[in-house]
Amino acid sequence: MPQTITTEHHSKPKVVYIDNIKVVLTALVVMHHACVTYGAPGGWYYSEKTANAAAAIPMTLFVAVNQSFFMGCFFFLSALFVPASYHKKGAMRFLGDRLLRFGIPLVFYSFILSPVMNFLVYRYAGNHLITFGQFLSGYDGWIQFGVLWFVWALLAFNILYVIVRKLTGDNPVTLRIPSVNAIMLFTAGLSLVTFLVRIIFPVGWTLQPFGFQLGHFPQYIALFGIGIVAANNNWLPQADYKKGVFMAWLAVVMIVIIFPAIYALKVIFVSPIEWFSGGLHDEAAMYAFWEQFTGVAIITALICIGKYRWNTQSKFMANLSRSAFAVYILHPLVLISLSMLLINWKIDPGFKVLVVAPFGVVLSFLLGSLVVHIPGVNRII
Repeated sequence: MPQTITTEHHSKPKVVYIDNIKVVLTALVVMHHACVTYGAPGGWYYSEKTANAAAAIPMTLFVAVNQSFFMGCFFFLSALFVPASYHKKGAMRFLGDRLLRFGIPLVFYSFILSPVMNFLVYRYAGNHLITFGQFLSGYDGWIQFGVLWFVWALLAFNILYVIVRKLTGDNPVTLRIPSVNAIMLFTAGLSLVTFLVRIIFPVGWTLQPFGFQLGHFPQYIALFGIGIVAANNNWLPQADYKKGVFMAWLAVVMIVIIFPAIYALKVIFVSPIEWFSGGLHDEAAMYAFWEQFTGVAIITALICIGKYRWNTQSKFMANLSRSAFAVYILHPLVLISLSMLLINWKIDPGFKVLVVAPFGVVLSFLLGSLVVHIPGVNRII
């Protein structure tokens, strides 16, 4: 995702479902941040939270389900193409390519996009009647990477991959594609590690200036590593449809039955919401296990079912896939602009999300598709 599949893989039609999944994940990112703006928990450049529980609860569930899998899936998909790219380019060219394709967006986002977005919020939401130049004269938030924390992390993971390859040589780990039982055992271990990490780094705790929420990183690190192993052992062609269906039903159970049960326990025992974020609390353990089992189930289902049911690609979907990285970078500007346009609309924020989310997706992809055709820019994103 935020990493476009390298050219050496474009000729392999057997994995176009990966591009299709990437488009869906990118659209979910846009809708996720629209929901955070108007009612779901989480931080964003601008917030206008609804007090209507009938709107806030569905948005919270949507955001929780997204968080369980979509960024981890991005790391997994990105890792799938790392070994082949490294093998083709060699260590130095591989690193140079990553530094260029990740470094330039990081600089652009921090020094250009972030000041513009912060100004829009300061000017229109804060009602400060100043010019952009006046705003910059007192601006001190130059190192802000926002949603591009993912790009920072991906760059770090790629550098670590090169170091490991240099230390171990060309001896990849050999593993058979995991069975359902193996996946469940892996997920249980990941859930336990997540719970333990969140004792120190609860959800919401962020490592600045990178923007890393370390409470989510056990999944990100594990799935990036699994993506490398999957690529080296040719797991994708072996993906089993029945396994995907089973994991899809598991995800449904986790979302439709287990999540409401956890919420009911919160209400019955009047548990503070903070106890679910981390610390030595039963609620933190329950949430960690729910999140990882839900996320791994969804990712497995997407890969296994997608291989059989979504392995064709129209020109329209190919164009959306090509612009996905640009959408990921630029969608905060689109969402903030829409929110500022609607800021004086006297209606419950729970209704505003019904406008901002779909229009945010459409406009972000339109903008992204334009940007990737700019000469020079199209070599980076």
